[in-house]
Amino acid sequence: MNKRVQESAVLVCDGVKKTYHEGKLNVPVLHGVHLAVQPGEQIAIVGESGAGKSTLLHMLGGLDKPTSGVVRVDGVDINRLSENKRSLLRNQKLGFVYQLHHLLPEFTVLENVCMPLLFQTMPIEQVRETAIELLKRVGLEKRMLHKLGEISGGERQRTAIARALVTGPVCLLADEPTGNLDHKTAEKVYQTMLEMNRASNTSLIIVTHDLALAKRMDRQLVLEDGVLKEASLSS
Repeated sequence: MNKRVQESAVLVCDGVKKTYHEGKLNVPVLHGVHLAVQPGEQIAIVGESGAGKSTLLHMLGGLDKPTSGVVRVDGVDINRLSENKRSLLRNQKLGFVYQLHHLLPEFTVLENVCMPLLFQTMPIEQVRETAIELLKRVGLEKRMLHKLGEISGGERQRTAIARALVTGPVCLLADEPTGNLDHKTAEKVYQTMLEMNRASNTSLIIVTHDLALAKRMDRQLVLEDGVLKEASLSS
């Protein structure tokens, strides 16, 4: 991988391999993945079910450690950090959106979006103001005081996007973020993600089966046989 490309990237994955051990069996999933994500870049990762896309996203996000290889976020080798420092880096530098929103139903929309900031040394009033501003940008200013049972599936995912972006991360990692939504609602959620990507210059990596969405991203990659390759998506 070009050194200059790596130096300008906000997220680098260099020679990452992952093998799971099941009893006496070794199950290799990633065979040496290379990726450099530039500031504000939009990347779609596609591939067959079971190809290891979610595993790769977990490596990129520091949620799991590779068997070998390096993952750097904003220049920091995340797997050399202690668990506490790695958690802090995830909170400050990365945002996550999943197929299931993982929001807390007992709290309001606003409270859910505030939570990542509560782990930082920010005055509570500033936390609230930051969360409210972001909820306005994703079109949820009228839903801020509602609990999850009072809003739609699409609104829950937009809440999850706001929560993921509230700390100002360098990269947003999204794993099938609209898998449980109908096409019309999914399109609204995708538009929200793309608009927030452009507005904040936060890099965006989406794992998706939706080839129409993938084609709209800056770059399309396919995970195949444990290796990440440039995708050739048919029209």
